Amino acid sequence: MDVAFLVPEASEKTMLKVLIWQFGSGVALAAAFWIFGGTVAGYSALLGSLTALVPNAFLALRLAVPRRDPGARALIQAAYIGELGKLALTVVMFIIVFTLVRPLAAAPLFVAFIGTQLVTFAGFLTRDEEQQELETESKNGE
Repeated sequence: MDVAFLVPEASEKTMLKVLIWQFGSGVALAAAFWIFGGTVAGYSALLGSLTALVPNAFLALRLAVPRRDPGARALIQAAYIGELGKLALTVVMFIIVFTLVRPLAAAPLFVAFIGTQLVTFAGFLTRDEEQQELETESKNGE
C-alpha cells in the first residue's frame, strides 16, 4: 500500500514548465548580454539566472517529493521548509558570486535574476489555463 502523497500531476507539470522556461529565459538573457555587452556581461547574466533558478528548483523538488504524511499539514510544512531553503540558497549563491567572481557586471546579474524570477508568474497563468480546461472537460463529460 503506497501512502506517499504527491503534489497533483498538473502542479508538477506546471512547476517543470516554469523551471524550463526560467532556464530558457536565463540562457536567452545571457546570450543577449554576451552579444551586446561582452563576455563579462554574458556570464554575469548567466550567474544571475542561475541564482534564481537553482533555489526555485529546490523549492519545486521540496513540494514534489513524496512525504510519509499525506495530510495538508505536511504539505504546508514542506512549503515552509522549501521557502526557507530557497531564501537561504539565494543568499548563499549571491555571496558566492560576489566573493568569487571577478570581474562581475552587477547590472546584468540583477537584470537576469529579476527576469528569471518574473517567469514564475507565467506559471500562474499556465496553471489557471490548465484548471479552466479541466473544468470545461469535466462539465462536458457530465
